[in-house]
Amino acid sequence: MLGIVFTEFMEMVEEKFSADVLDEVLETPGLKSDGVYTSVGYYDHKDMVKMVVELSKQVDVPVDDLIEAFGQYLFGILISKYPTLKENISSALDFLETVDGTVHKQVKKLYPEAELPEFDCERIDQSTLNLHYRSKRPFSILALGLIKGCGDFFGDKLEVTHTSREENGLHHTNFVVVNAND
Repeated sequence: MLGIVFTEFMEMVEEKFSADVLDEVLETPGLKSDGVYTSVGYYDHKDMVKMVVELSKQVDVPVDDLIEAFGQYLFGILISKYPTLKENISSALDFLETVDGTVHKQVKKLYPEAELPEFDCERIDQSTLNLHYRSKRPFSILALGLIKGCGDFFGDKLEVTHTSREENGLHHTNFVVVNAND
């Protein structure tokens, strides 16, 4: 998993909770990196899972709520670091349609060893997008947060429903994203 995800998670924990909570999270037993992360490194996704579980214990917030909130936070950070990703795009649904074809291609240029999830999109109508997520890692709730963060960024009120399943070692989630502004 990309180091930038870890470093931004640490930033969010310190910002939203405290440096002391972050210290506790980074001392989670069994972290392969011993709690040391850089934005350009690659790390085991299981470290992230362990840290989120520890954060949940520390702040008494459900794991899924923390992961979703992190996704929303992360979208804003990433789009501010890579503003060219939003060029000529004026809505959340238009942006989401570009994730696999444009955004992930740019990420691969910067981080060639990145193992990114795959997204297939089907535009149902002007205000509805069917987005299918596939990943080796169980982070569909992070994807949900990123989708909601995308809506926040573009000022679109998104209504998102999703169903998930695991098949042949892959996590599949089908998101139906409706822009309620339309």
